[in-house]
Order: sequence, then C-alpha cells, then structure tokens
Amino acid sequence: MRLRYLYFVLCCQVLCVSGDPDAGSRTWARFLKLPYPEDEAFLYDTFPDDFMWSVGTAAYQTEGAFQKDGKGLSIWDTFTSAGNRGTGEVASDSYHSVHRDIHLIQKLKVTHYRFSISWPRIFPNGTIGSYNEAGASYYINLIHRLKRIGVEPVVTLYHWDLPDTLQRLYGGWSNPILVDLFKEYAEFCFRTFGDNVKFWITIDNPFVVAWHGYGTGMVAPGIKGDPGLPFRAGHTLIKAHAAVWHLYDNKFRQKQGGKVSIALGSHWISPRKKSKENIKACQCSLDFVLGWFAKPLFIDGDYPACMKKNLSSNLPSFTEAEKREIRNTTDFFALSFGSVLSFQLINDSLKFGQTESLSLRMVLYWINAEYNSPKIFIVENGWFVNGNTKTEDAKNMYYMKRFIMETLKSIKYDNVSVIGYTAWSLVDGFEWYREYNIRRGLYYVDFLSPDLRREPKSSAFFYQKLIEKNGFPLLPENEPITGVFPCNFTWGTAANSIQVETIPSQFNDPNVYVWDKSGNKKPEKVEGVVVPLRKTRCGDYASIRYQVSRLHRMHITHFQFSLNWPSLVPTGNVSQVKTTLLLYYKCFVSELQRANVTPVVTLWHRTAQHSGLPAPLVKNKGWQNTDTVQAFVAYARLCFRELGDHVKYWITLNEPNIRDEQKTFLEGHNLLKAHALAWHVYDEDFRRAQKGQVSITLHADWVEPAYPFSRNDVEPANRVLEFRIGWFAEPIFGNGDYPQLMREWLQQRNNLDLYDYHLPHFTEEERNLVQGTYDFFALSHYTTSLVFEEVEEKTQYNTYLEVHFIPDTTWLKSPKRGAVVPWGLRKVLNWVKSRYGDVPIYIMSNGVDDDQTETDDKLRLYYMENYINEALKASVLDGVNLQGYFAYAFDDQSDPGFGLYGYIHDEFYIKLSLGHYRKIIDKNGFPSPTAPKQDCTLEPYSCPGCSLFFTKKSMITFLSFIGICFVITVGLVMYYSKKPGKRYPY
Repeated sequence: MRLRYLYFVLCCQVLCVSGDPDAGSRTWARFLKLPYPEDEAFLYDTFPDDFMWSVGTAAYQTEGAFQKDGKGLSIWDTFTSAGNRGTGEVASDSYHSVHRDIHLIQKLKVTHYRFSISWPRIFPNGTIGSYNEAGASYYINLIHRLKRIGVEPVVTLYHWDLPDTLQRLYGGWSNPILVDLFKEYAEFCFRTFGDNVKFWITIDNPFVVAWHGYGTGMVAPGIKGDPGLPFRAGHTLIKAHAAVWHLYDNKFRQKQGGKVSIALGSHWISPRKKSKENIKACQCSLDFVLGWFAKPLFIDGDYPACMKKNLSSNLPSFTEAEKREIRNTTDFFALSFGSVLSFQLINDSLKFGQTESLSLRMVLYWINAEYNSPKIFIVENGWFVNGNTKTEDAKNMYYMKRFIMETLKSIKYDNVSVIGYTAWSLVDGFEWYREYNIRRGLYYVDFLSPDLRREPKSSAFFYQKLIEKNGFPLLPENEPITGVFPCNFTWGTAANSIQVETIPSQFNDPNVYVWDKSGNKKPEKVEGVVVPLRKTRCGDYASIRYQVSRLHRMHITHFQFSLNWPSLVPTGNVSQVKTTLLLYYKCFVSELQRANVTPVVTLWHRTAQHSGLPAPLVKNKGWQNTDTVQAFVAYARLCFRELGDHVKYWITLNEPNIRDEQKTFLEGHNLLKAHALAWHVYDEDFRRAQKGQVSITLHADWVEPAYPFSRNDVEPANRVLEFRIGWFAEPIFGNGDYPQLMREWLQQRNNLDLYDYHLPHFTEEERNLVQGTYDFFALSHYTTSLVFEEVEEKTQYNTYLEVHFIPDTTWLKSPKRGAVVPWGLRKVLNWVKSRYGDVPIYIMSNGVDDDQTETDDKLRLYYMENYINEALKASVLDGVNLQGYFAYAFDDQSDPGFGLYGYIHDEFYIKLSLGHYRKIIDKNGFPSPTAPKQDCTLEPYSCPGCSLFFTKKSMITFLSFIGICFVITVGLVMYYSKKPGKRYPY
C-alpha cells in the first residue's frame, strides 16, 4: 500500500524548469490529485540521519539588559517606551542566564541553536566607531558554550532591533545608506564569530520589517502613512542582504566554510473556488509576501510581475547591474512559517479575496516549485498559547506536531529537500506587538519570579522525544495485524430508523380493470365491480422487500434498527397502538429472519431533532416524570409480546448517556429505572419462550490525556469517562450505584455554592432493580478526543467537569470535523473489560460521515478498515470478549452522510465502502495470505442412539424395507376395496 502510494505521489511531481515563471501555481491542482485519505493520514516514518533539529530565540525578545554593559537603544526600546506598552527591557533576561539557557538547550538534544545578535549591543549607535567590547564578549561566550555541548550556532545578524540612532539620523531602512552600515556590522561579525559559525541569517522576515515597520506601523519603528515607504525599505533590505552575501562569499567563505541566507516569512493561501482567476490571486498573494524578496534573490534579481502590475510607481526598480548583484545570493532557503504572519500580520488586502490557511507542506512544495528546488531550512516555526498558560501548552504542542508531520511528508511524499527544522522559541519572551499576551516558548518563564524561573512545558518534552526518535517511527501497536474473528462473530449494520410504508404496495385495490377498452393502451376501471381483498401478507410491502434485499446483499448476519415509539403509540398509551405500523414492524422482522438476517431492535432512540417520546409524554416533562418510565415499560411489553418471536436481541435505550445542557441527572436516573424494569419484564415473562437477550447501548467515545509525557491529565480523562460512560455502566454492569468519583466531584462543586448538580441516590430496592440488568455490553463508538485541565479556549472548555477538550491537529477529519482515531476503539474496549470483566461486548454502531455525493467514500473505507482492525487487536491480542461489530449506517436516506448505501434523487446506490465491508465479512476479518482457511463448519450433533444405527446397520435396513412394503400393501388393498367394480353392458 505504502509503495503504491509513493509511486502515485512521484508521478504527480511537478517538474520545475529553471526560471519557469509561476511554476508554483500548479501546487493547488497537484494537491487536489493526491490519494485521499492516505495522503492526509498520519505518516509513521523518520527524518534523514543528517536532519538538523534546532530551537531559536531573538535578541530583543529574550535578552533583556536593555542598557546593560554599554548597550545602545534599539528602535524597539523607543517604540515600546511610547504609551502603555510592555517592553523587552527585562524580557526573559537571557543576557544574565546564559548558563541556564544552555542547560535547557542541552536537555532538548537539538543539534543547532538559532539566536540573533543585537546590533546596538555591539555598536550602540550603529557604526563600527561605537564598538562595545562587552557586547561582543557576550556572544563569544554564548557561541563557545554552544560548541562545548555539541550544538551548532545559527546566527541572525538582524532580527528587527535596529540601532535607534540609525533610525533617527537616516530614517532607518528607507535610506540606502543602511546597506553599507549593515555591511560593516556584518563584516565585524563574520571576522569575530565566523570561525565557529556555519549558518548565517542576514535579516529575519524582511516583509514584517518593511510592511509593518514602515507601512502599517504595527511594529517598530511604527511608521505609517506613506504608501511607497514600505517598498523603498524593502528595496534597501534586499540590497543590504546581497551586499553581505557577496562580502562573505569573497572574504570569508573559503576559510570559514559557512553558508549565508535570509529568513523569509510566508503564509499560505487557498482559492475560495477552484478557478484560474482564484489560483492567480493566490499566486499574487504569495508573491506580495514571500515573492517580494524571494524572486529577486533566488531567480532573476527582479520583483514578481504581480507586484509590478499592481504597484506601478510605488515599487522601486533595479538596474541591470543591481539585478546581477542581487540574484542567486543565497546558499539555502531559510523559511519562517507560523504565528508571526499566519492569521496575524497578513492584511486582508494581501489575501486578494482568497482564504488563508495553515499548510506548511504546501508552502514547502510551492517554494520547491517556484524557486528551483532549493535546500530549505525551516528557521522558525511554531504556534502560541495564551499568556496565562503555564506548562501545559497543548495547543502549541499539537500544532508543532502537525507542522513537523507536514515537513516529514514534504520530504517523503513530495521530494522536497528540507534539511532542518527550528522550533520557536526556546523560552517565553516579549512577543513584539502582542507583548506578553501570548507565549511561544518550549520553556515557561515566570516573569513575576525574582530569577525569572524556567520550567519545561509539554511541548519541550514532546520535542525532546521527537528528536530522540528522529521523527515518528512505526511502533508495533500502530501496525495492523492479520487474523480472524471467532466463527460465530456477529457482522451487522445499524440504522436510526427504517423506511416505513404502512399501506401494502400490492393486492390493496378491490377494483377490476380492463386493458385498452378505449384503445388508449391503458387499464380502465370497470365501474360498480369490485372483488374481495385477501388478507395482507408481509410480501405485499415493496419497501420491506427492497430494504431486506439490500441488507441481504451486504452479507451481514444482523441488522440493528430503532422502532418509532411516537408513531407506534402516539398517545403513549399502549391501548391506542397504531396497528398498521405494528403489523409493518412484525412483517419487517419476520422477513429479515427469512433472509437469514437477525433483527436487533432498539425500543427508544433520541435524535438531535426529536426526543423519541410520544408528544403527550414530552408535554408532561418527559423523562423527568416517572409516568414516562411506566409508559416505556408498557410499550416494551407490547413490543416483546408482538415482535418477540422474531427478535432475539433487544436494546432498550440507545445512547441515553449523551448529556446535553438540558438533560438532568434525574432524567438519567429515570432512564436507568426504565431500562431495568423493561429488562425484568422480558426476563420474567418472555425469555423462557422467546430465548432472546436484552441490553442497553451506551455512547462510548474515548477520551485520552492530552499530554503523553505527563500523568497530570489521567485524572481529568478518567473523570470524563466516568461521567460519560460510567454514569450508566456502573449501576448496570457494576455495583448498582453511580461511580464514586462522580458523586465526590459533584459534591465538591455543590459545596462551592456555585452549582446545583443533584445526583439522585438509589434506594436498596432500586439498586437491586438496576444492577445486573444486561445480557451483553452494547456500545457505540465513533471518535476520540484529548482532554486537559488548563483553560485555553472557553469554547472548548467544559465548566462543570473543568476540562478542556482539544483535537490532535494531525488526526484525519471527516467533513463534519469528526476525528478518525482507530486506536481509540481498542482503548475503550479494554476499558470496559478492565471495569466489568469478561462481559460479552457488541460494537453496536461505528462509522464516520463522508461526502454524500461521492460513490467512492474512501474516508469511510479507510475508517472501517482501521477501526475493525483495532477491534481485532482487542479480541485477539487483549482477550476482550468481543461478539460483534455493526457498521453505521445502513443508508444515507435514514442517516445522511453515514450510509454504506448512498441515496440521491430517490435512488440507492452501492458505495465503495460497502463492497469493502462485504469482503471483510466474507473473510471474517483479515486472514493472513499464508494461513489456512478458517474452518467454521458446525460441530456434529451429539446423538446418543446413533451408535445403534451404525453397529446394526444391515438389520435396520432390512426391517425398514419390510416396513415400507407393508405400508404400500395396506394402501393398495384399501384403495381397491373402495373402488367400484367395472360394469359391462348386456
């Protein structure tokens, strides 16, 4: 499978011709052609052995000591001093914490560390005549310490902190004089530090410097108002970089053997609609941000055509000599991608009407196509968390995982030469225009503590482990297994409802018709002539025949569906049952049996749109009223009596444990009693005759602690599981009472006088009534979520459980954003086993939504293959007593988007997933090609008297022959004795 996928990807590669304009514009079309969902699934693989793992910081963000040891003011010192702003005057105080930061770097096990030199710390007024030895010594010491621990420095000459003197005297980067001043400063750095530095970055993110420093005024020096100024500043930045590159190339490269580039920031943009015009607009958006600097430096020394067309006189021009000086002045492509630009500093005008998105992989591919396949070093990447978040930075950690996964796919699938990755940043610091309102560090900095204490965050542990493993190697538990389920394994499908047609489609018209009476080629009714109708038969319902035939074609053994209680007993009183619907249900289950499909019938099923209760019961407070409990028991008795001869599996309540804001714990209490009473009715009055089984289906999505390297969130995850599953499971399958954790938690909340969460108590009689009312454990499972206790985003925070839900951004998502996490099913099955022993378990519903318009529902096929394989692991490897699996859902008519049968324009069609499911059923799992075929022949029937037949075979055969002859003789005698004699005429 993997080899076929890689072959397909290679076939899709865009062949870039040197200098081919807008070659990157093919990126969007290319990614639309990749195989889905395999391309988006998690990739278990490792990075090249020489891959560079780095972490980074910027001087103004972390150093502090803004006037220490002779340092001059930078434009950020001046910019932040105006108004009520946070500053970098102290920041993380890395200037005084070199030893601590070096220790943090060493613990991460990175190979490289990117940091920036503060220009005004070495040259306070920006010129070499103001040299400050103490400043230079700080960086010499830092580099030597890095080398001693085996970490290579990646040094940035300019990360936005221009000496304020140069801004005041010359207008900063808008003045071409900065080219020579920057070159002098760079030459000092190359000469002083260059013997120990192999990677140099001249300027960080010149787009932000020019556009937001000299255009919007969002960052220092905060100038705005002149529409041409940002482009003049950008013009100077480009020439300054080129001058420094040539300086290194001519004077230092041969001796020092280093490489020089410029860190270019980018966002990603997607077309609102797939049209040539929108693709062109996306291309223009990237040209205005990344191409503004990349095209002159990597291609031809000139600006992108889109900029020239849109900016006219505001955009400076290069002379031919300048173009020759500028082009090809990079040794690698240094890319910055993440929260600096994405969804932060990209103005709407720069999106050209298109949609911004976060696809590092597509950016990498676009760069590879647009700029002639350069070696790419990701020199800044990451996300952020709120400023009040401490060490549990789940969002940052999972975004990092996503970005690194996209980098790996870019290398393995797209053949892009990515040589290194830099996580940003080492420690929390001053976050530019967002000050201290966000945090981006792998290490938490307590800005209120006297020593600015550092603590590792979850993202630090994650990054350390990832570096240690050099990626995401395939672990044994992630590999699919071969094997088969037991011979008597149940294979089924589930539906929320079935198609109902209470009037038979044939033999229901008493009239007589004559064909072509008037020559119109049509039947015409004969007036006044009727014939008596015969009694309705089950075969008269076309809808039943059609549904059963479709089910039979699936090769399933069982079909689970729900009765419609409000339609069957509209008043809630079983004395007023709708007999036509009851007859229809009876016919449906009997026809299923005739087709060798065992019905599994659910009595109550609530949907998002309907309570599942008859209207009078809803009006009378629904499940809060004990009258509803009694009405349900009477309804269950009716169904057992009328349908039970054909139904061997009953579900009383489907997913009653789904709790929304309206459902109270009292409702849950009454639902439990309703189930228990119905179970006892069957057990006492119907089981002996009908020999069926009864249980309840519980919604059982898995919850995983968000932090794999910490036990802090094990308790919150257990809390959620107890409230979600244990709420109903413990009273029925456990000790007859609600989970102790649940009681203690709610009591604690109530004691705060902030909540009123009343969890009812079971009387001894109720406990005896509820406990043990099951014949099997039925669960529905669809997805998995991550949970932790920190409050990051209020929209995903559950206040009464005090937990925060978050997805892993690397997980596959369905169109409705459902996460595809196959291993979650295995975990929930093992959870049930660990809590309730060897109870028989049926996965009563498992499925995913997909695009209804596609017959090739490849996501559902992937989902089904992997979830069933995890179920097999639970059965074969873990010893879970798994008895059956039901794929959700039967068709799109009853369950839109989830069906194995599609439904468009009143027609059903077979989806790709149905055929795949049928193959799994036919093989009873995933047998090894080399294993002998599973023998599921029935055991011979034990017959105590059969030995007599085999030992006295000849005698018994003779006696049988005599007996048969005797019967024939007696029959002939009786026949002829009664037959009248033949009369002859005289």
